[in-house]
Amino acid sequence: MLQEISFSAYIQLATTVPLVDVRSPGEYEKGHIPGAHSIPLFSNEERAAVGTVYVQQSKEQAIKLGYKYVTPKLEWFISESRKLAPDGIIAVHCWRGGMRSKSFAQHLSDNGFSKVYVITSGYKAFRNHALESFKTKANICILGGYTGSGKTHILYTLKEQGEQILDLEGIANHKGSAFGRLGGGSQPTMEQFENNLFWKWKDLDYNKTIWIEDESHRIGLVNIPVNFFENMRSHPVIFLDIPREVRARFLVKDYSEADKAMLEDSILRIQKRLGGLNTKQALEHLKKNELYEVAMICLLYYDKYYLRGLRKREHQEIYTLESESISPKMISKQIKVYYESIRNKKDKAHAV
Repeated sequence: MLQEISFSAYIQLATTVPLVDVRSPGEYEKGHIPGAHSIPLFSNEERAAVGTVYVQQSKEQAIKLGYKYVTPKLEWFISESRKLAPDGIIAVHCWRGGMRSKSFAQHLSDNGFSKVYVITSGYKAFRNHALESFKTKANICILGGYTGSGKTHILYTLKEQGEQILDLEGIANHKGSAFGRLGGGSQPTMEQFENNLFWKWKDLDYNKTIWIEDESHRIGLVNIPVNFFENMRSHPVIFLDIPREVRARFLVKDYSEADKAMLEDSILRIQKRLGGLNTKQALEHLKKNELYEVAMICLLYYDKYYLRGLRKREHQEIYTLESESISPKMISKQIKVYYESIRNKKDKAHAV
């Protein structure tokens, strides 16, 4: 049986009903619904050929060519879908809920699948829903601090303590600096980053505190969506002020296993801002494996860069929390108490 449902309705089924994306591999690679399985109706070349015939000849001729491409794959569609949904319940989508998803879904229904959901307006509906969700107001607290403050470690310690977090660097697969790509593999496309961000964002309780690490608009090769970034900038920052020497030692531990050639490349990426002498000294220390000295030099640039950006935020509340060490368990507890005191003061001020 076929049933058309909205994307909002599918979200309620997502944990139990597998989703098939029948768009071409190229469309899928550019961006897809997290968790969706690619079973393409057409290859990239076939899709292009069908599109050309549609434009240059007619819709009827394009459909005829499409059937020619699809017919040899019909059994494969069934076998692949059955692997995903042995119980015969499955969901299907294409770009906008058109002929590709409906014909695929009908084929499954005709071949023993008991329930086949077709997402109305397809991937386009998902994208609209995702981008619109970034405007949602939530109880966000931004965890700020100079590079090397252990913010990501603190974020996950907060999670262990039952707090809600959103790890933007984890979603972007990048640590947010010239050194951010070390050992992290490739980043998602911009579109996929937005999709993955939404998939995490939708599951949070917006009435409870959501901890997010402070970021610039760009994380490696991807940008934080404008509406989401503006949302972040409208909430308070708790700025961790930790001595540079302590942070340098922390970075040495964090990057001790990093490839030296990649570390050198990362230093060279910031050499204009670091200055010729500092760059030369940093590279000399790197050759001697003196990572603490390398970190101390690089932090000169990063501290100035972060502080300059922080001072430009005229309309964002910034609260400083000083610490002489980087202990995620200790700092996470301090942060929660500090943030609660800030909220209590605000509540009392509003009550007056």
